[in-house]
Amino acid sequence: MSDTNRPDLDRSSGPGLAASPREQVAVVTGGASGMGLSICESFAAHGYRTAILDIDGPAAQEAAEKLRAGGAAVLARAVDVADREAVFEAMGQVRAEFGPVDILVTSAGMVGFAPFTEISPEQWHRIIEVNLTGTFHCAQAVIPDMVAAGWGRIVTISSSSAQRGSPGMVHYTAAKGAVVAMTKGLAREYASCGITVNTIPPSGIDTPMSRNSQAAGNLPDNATMAKAIPVGHLGAGEDIAAACLFLCSEQAGYITGQVLGVNGGSVI
Repeated sequence: MSDTNRPDLDRSSGPGLAASPREQVAVVTGGASGMGLSICESFAAHGYRTAILDIDGPAAQEAAEKLRAGGAAVLARAVDVADREAVFEAMGQVRAEFGPVDILVTSAGMVGFAPFTEISPEQWHRIIEVNLTGTFHCAQAVIPDMVAAGWGRIVTISSSSAQRGSPGMVHYTAAKGAVVAMTKGLAREYASCGITVNTIPPSGIDTPMSRNSQAAGNLPDNATMAKAIPVGHLGAGEDIAAACLFLCSEQAGYITGQVLGVNGGSVI
């Protein structure tokens, strides 16, 4: 059977059938900067109604205004993903303005560096709350919309640190490793509902977060990092956005529970 005759590629509305991108609602956490902003820009450019959720409210509003100036349908909301009530309130606002959520990308994250024996309980809990529990809150808030529609896409942003282990940041690698495990569990649990759940663990991406870590002396400079990457250069937010856009498309409907490394070959 050709793709043009496949009923699951029908663009009309209804249970189990995806709406056109211009009708779909995409929520991106951590969407005001770095990889999250690139993902929002990509969704907006392809006609998705895009909600930018970020702990930095003014930056989220600024990003939304720029995208709206280009004709995109975008809203912004200040949200700490570790705050469950705030997450659910934000998703309610998205539904009120745009409709039920079709796509979720959990790009909000927090990095931490410390020798293992010097990680305080407070540092441990905050890293877990933002990276892992925040992903949990956001997924729980939107999955009912996707189940009701019989279609949905979730992409979590994990980390290559969870794949290879990174000394000096065990709390971060633990949180991101758990995100990978959560992704696989959600993929199996909701596959029969038409929902796919995949994760992207980036590595060697030039972002404001990585530059801040470099400035603090926790990461080497870009030239040094590039030497360790087989393709010979760092990646950009646009590389993550391209992979995310594909995983959230109708064409990726047979891909779920997968770890799609966007890392220039640094983790294979």
